Amino acid sequence: MDTLETRELRYFVAVAEELHFGRAAERLGMAQPPLSRAVQQLERRLGVRLLERNRRGVRLTGAGEVLLHEGRAALDATAAAVRRTRRAGGADRPGGPGGPDGSGASRERLVLAVKAAAAHELLRALLDAHAAEPGAAEVEVLLCGLCEQEEALRDGRADVALMHTPWNSLAGFDSEPLVTEGQVALLPAGHPLAARAALSLAEVRDVPGLPLARWPARGVFPPGPGPEIHHQTQLAQLVALGRTVAVVPESARSWLWAEHAAVPLTDAPPVVTHLVWPAHSRSLALAGLVGTATRIFPA
Repeated sequence: MDTLETRELRYFVAVAEELHFGRAAERLGMAQPPLSRAVQQLERRLGVRLLERNRRGVRLTGAGEVLLHEGRAALDATAAAVRRTRRAGGADRPGGPGGPDGSGASRERLVLAVKAAAAHELLRALLDAHAAEPGAAEVEVLLCGLCEQEEALRDGRADVALMHTPWNSLAGFDSEPLVTEGQVALLPAGHPLAARAALSLAEVRDVPGLPLARWPARGVFPPGPGPEIHHQTQLAQLVALGRTVAVVPESARSWLWAEHAAVPLTDAPPVVTHLVWPAHSRSLALAGLVGTATRIFPA
């Protein structure tokens, strides 16, 4: 057997995540006996055992672990395809396909995911230049929390994103680098180090009484005494209060408060802002946006 139905994957993933047929059936809004039969039929068709069943419940086999991982990815890809297809055809607008009047004359719409408060000048330049192109697609900006652009691309909420290395992973995507910049230490304005012309990363990591802010990597915060940072406003407040120091891109100067100081770092890795999109995309509207970006931000 070379194919699986979406329904079969939904059934199996629900059971694999709940590890209980009763809870999975309730989650799916169906009775337990047909769910059990469907999973058994799937095992027979695949020729492998996916679940170990006993009186205490359900446990995944090695094959079941693989199908859970692949099944989640397949269901996410299917949901993303539906979202992008509806968006391309205007079916997610008031009035249905083609826009408010259903005439079919509406332009294709792209959703661009960006980290809130990041790359403000770059984003404005890109949007203004693209809007001036004849027949350009409408671009909706989706503001994301820290490192959420990747998830938005994978689940179809976004068609394209601005992402930043070395913090964001570009694995599995196509991308174009747009801008490279240095990094600065963000300090309270009255701190003695704020008067320095430059600092090293080692000096920033070892400021007495001023622990380094912690950023999430794929949703996980590294260990350390510094505060966990969830959004830019929180960071700005904590730095102004003298509770933390942070390493941020040079472009962060655009949102600094009077209570902040930004000191260049001599040895921090450069930050590269990329325009990123799913590798399988064949959208002409997306191609137009990428063309605009490469024209105004030549490598």
